[in-house]
Amino acid sequence: MQNNVRPADMKRIETAELAEAFIAEKIAELRAQIGDGKVLLALSGGVDSSVVAALLIKAVGKQLTCVHVNHGLLRKGEPEQVIEVFRNQMDANLVYVDAVDRFLDKLAGVDEPEKKRKIIGAEFIRVFEEEARKLDGIKFLAQGTIYPDILESGPVKAHHNVGGLPEDLDFELVEPLKFLFKDEVRVVGRALGLPDGMVNRQPFPGPGLGVRCVGAITRDRLEAVRESDAILREEFANAGLAGKVWQYFTIVPDFKSTGVKDGRRSYDWPVVIRAVNTRDAMSATIERIPYDLLEKITARITSEVKGVNRVLYDLSPKPCATIEWE
Repeated sequence: MQNNVRPADMKRIETAELAEAFIAEKIAELRAQIGDGKVLLALSGGVDSSVVAALLIKAVGKQLTCVHVNHGLLRKGEPEQVIEVFRNQMDANLVYVDAVDRFLDKLAGVDEPEKKRKIIGAEFIRVFEEEARKLDGIKFLAQGTIYPDILESGPVKAHHNVGGLPEDLDFELVEPLKFLFKDEVRVVGRALGLPDGMVNRQPFPGPGLGVRCVGAITRDRLEAVRESDAILREEFANAGLAGKVWQYFTIVPDFKSTGVKDGRRSYDWPVVIRAVNTRDAMSATIERIPYDLLEKITARITSEVKGVNRVLYDLSPKPCATIEWE
């Protein structure tokens, strides 16, 4: 059993200098652990897995194979960014898996949140296992485990679902970030040269947009979530709020209301905006968005997103609400 207690004398990584020292130390450790072996990584494009990928590319180069599974529940532009950064810019061995139809077919008609999560998690494991079995000589499995994962979930980052791989694959874990907190991971990511849009990416649930398309997921409503979320993120960035608000996103619930669009009666979905601030995600307060910005976001969403005729703003703190809707 590996030691999973953060060393008492470990300095917090808050500066570029400390990040560079951490990177040099970890590269040496990774080369010692991996030797001439091959490593596999599930690369979601989130902060943790992206930093692990960049670190391993520096340490062992082409001995690393990254697998990016597009399950259709990612935010707009994320699969393209993963390909651009890691395959085109960093010259990584990247396997891209288009599994959109596979996931959405499995999720069709399923409206119970926990069942949706289980389907997404189990299908991810199956897809990743299939890709792992196509590769020869893989001895190591890299994971973006960070210290809060150990404190909350035990030694395996279960919410990335990789921990459920069959035992016969018998991979040795590689977890170079397991003693870091999220803010430290971001500092290391910047020192590794990852783009700001990836390093500063908001927290994102494991099931992705699947829990923001409330109820049974349909392709058209999922697209409404993706497009409205992209508009919200763009307008927050333009207004200088991107780095000031902890998490912000849209939800499209599974009901419709009457409206008027293009001079005709419509019966379409609402989009709900959620924007919260928190220190530890155990409680959260609501961001007070300027009213003129809300008006601009509303105008864009109702005119640009198909199937939407209304925008709402969720004013519920945690508690009594949770941050996500499902």
